[in-house]
Amino acid sequence: MGSKVDQNKQQKKETLLNTAFRLFTTKGINKTSISEIAEASGIAKGTFYLYFTDKYDIRNKLIAHESGKLFKRAADAMERENITALEERIIFIVDHILDQLNENQALLNLINKNLSWGIFKNALIQNTDDNVNFRNVYEQMIEESEHCIRDPEIMLFLIVELVSSTCYSAILYGEPVDLKGLKPHLFEVIRSIIAAHQKPLIMQN
Repeated sequence: MGSKVDQNKQQKKETLLNTAFRLFTTKGINKTSISEIAEASGIAKGTFYLYFTDKYDIRNKLIAHESGKLFKRAADAMERENITALEERIIFIVDHILDQLNENQALLNLINKNLSWGIFKNALIQNTDDNVNFRNVYEQMIEESEHCIRDPEIMLFLIVELVSSTCYSAILYGEPVDLKGLKPHLFEVIRSIIAAHQKPLIMQN
């Protein structure tokens, strides 16, 4: 019985998130009210507050939810490939996520305008809704690297900031080049960031 109740709660939460995404990406966050989200979801306004504190809370959780799904698809695809080097794994994930955002430009708009490092950490380091925990995957990649990585969270922060600040213009406006033209330059800089945080493993006698 409990699982049925939990399933119903999760379904209502999913409905609210999906409706908010549709309204936010068509009308904009500022022009969307909680009443509209609830009404379009077919859920009582009071029920909204069982899941979210306000409009900005659902926005943050929506970005975390959708970003988590982006990463899960990329991580699943990486698992199917025989990639062992840390930099190649990270570039594969970035490449896969960029292609997804190129296909879903409404999501790119929402993420780019509202993404912060705090939301990103909730999305990819603390997210469990989609049965993937990026902290575990990332730490495993670091552990399996042939190099010791210094300040891995700083390294991740720099890569996320770089990608998010450059892909928006390339995907939406083709500026200064389109995504295909940007990728080689982007991946070169990502390799440099990773190299700057690598320390060779000390050989044991």
